[in-house]
Amino acid sequence: MTSTSVRTSSAAPPRHAAAPPSRWRRLTPWLYLAVPLIMLVTFTYVPVASMISYSFTDWDGVSPDRAFVGVDNYLRLFTRPELFSVFYVSLFYLVASFVQIVLALYFAAVLSFDVRFRSFFKGVIFFPYLLNGVAVAFVFLYMFQPGGTLDQLLRLVGVDAEILWLGNPDLANVSLSGVSVWRFLGLNFVLFLGAIQSVPSELHEAAMLDGANRPQILWHIIIPSIRPIISLSAILGVAGSLSVFEIPYIMTGGSGETKTFVIQTVKLAFQFNKTGLASAAAVVLLVAILLITWVQRRLVPEERTPA
Repeated sequence: MTSTSVRTSSAAPPRHAAAPPSRWRRLTPWLYLAVPLIMLVTFTYVPVASMISYSFTDWDGVSPDRAFVGVDNYLRLFTRPELFSVFYVSLFYLVASFVQIVLALYFAAVLSFDVRFRSFFKGVIFFPYLLNGVAVAFVFLYMFQPGGTLDQLLRLVGVDAEILWLGNPDLANVSLSGVSVWRFLGLNFVLFLGAIQSVPSELHEAAMLDGANRPQILWHIIIPSIRPIISLSAILGVAGSLSVFEIPYIMTGGSGETKTFVIQTVKLAFQFNKTGLASAAAVVLLVAILLITWVQRRLVPEERTPA
């Protein structure tokens, strides 16, 4: 009698790959953010902290020694009204920024519909924003010269006069703010165009079926849907109007009635060697922009969609 022995072997439990430690999973996002955060702190927060510390000194920007003067720089700012009179110039750029928002919203709304050559017009409107600000200033500096390009164009329509676009105090700030509108129109245009294209097309179709025309669609559907972007553009416009520097500094050097608060601050630091006073002025400007932004956000709160 033969017996067969059956070998039974118990199956080995399957091996699973070891899960990565949870701490590495938590550290991974910070590893990706490390370089941007280091650059942000190094080139933004450290200079701001240094600027605030300089505002409490009498440093001239060159000497290794600087004495602590407390709030004397701030008292000098607020007891000399002529240092704040330059904010009047910012009103021209503030009005120009709202004109820019209206024009950008109009062009974005029109080009969001199916119109001919809309890709071409999108490029034409956005192209000035890609140009270097110094190049833009020099181009318009030649255009605004007496007998320059702008005067030649006016002669074609029968206006035979050499106008002092930058020499006339009544026209200088209007001309400079017009250059700002031309240059930064493309930024707001792209913001509005992207926001409009994110509005569900079903809303447009439903409104057109109900007999709404394009102005009604713009006023009752598009504008309420992109209100947060409009608020953002307004904040950027106010902040930009207070911190104008590049275009007026290159085109006029900030002379006469075209001096802005930033140009005045730069001259205090580098022309009159009053870095401490200039730092205090920069801190005041920063606080003013933050305060205006906070008030604007309180007046136009961000709309949150319910979860």
